[in-house]
Amino acid sequence: MAEVDKKNEAEEKAEIVADTDVLAVENEAAENLAKKKVKKGKRQITRGRAVIRCSYNNTAVNIADAQGNILAWATSGLMGFKGAKKATPYAATQVVASVTEKVKKYGLKELEVFVKGVGSGRESSIRALANNGFDLILIKDITPIPHNGCRAKKPRRV
Repeated sequence: MAEVDKKNEAEEKAEIVADTDVLAVENEAAENLAKKKVKKGKRQITRGRAVIRCSYNNTAVNIADAQGNILAWATSGLMGFKGAKKATPYAATQVVASVTEKVKKYGLKELEVFVKGVGSGRESSIRALANNGFDLILIKDITPIPHNGCRAKKPRRV
């Protein structure tokens, strides 16, 4: 009789331990689900900066937030243009269209535009930004200009 009681007690303890293990596993699974459900949405930015670099060979457009963190970028080479076609105004408009598609998820509305370089895609890229629904607050030319230039050649001795 005493042996039967000991067996029953051992079985009850095993059931209690198994129940607590099951509860622990269920709690852990619930915590993992809670962690997975919490998602951060894309941050909404209303004002940003666009830097357009137009060289003789290529056009690049970066769009950043006010702190300078890049949100999206594209170049005409990335768009599939090759050779002399990369520096055309058409390629510049295509680059701007690509960048605006990438930036739409941030809710960007106002842009400060900084243009650098002497390429042919300067004006067309600015027009494309305006046509794609951005309010252009500022347009500034930041093309580097030499103040005194290179050192002159020494005079020729004849």
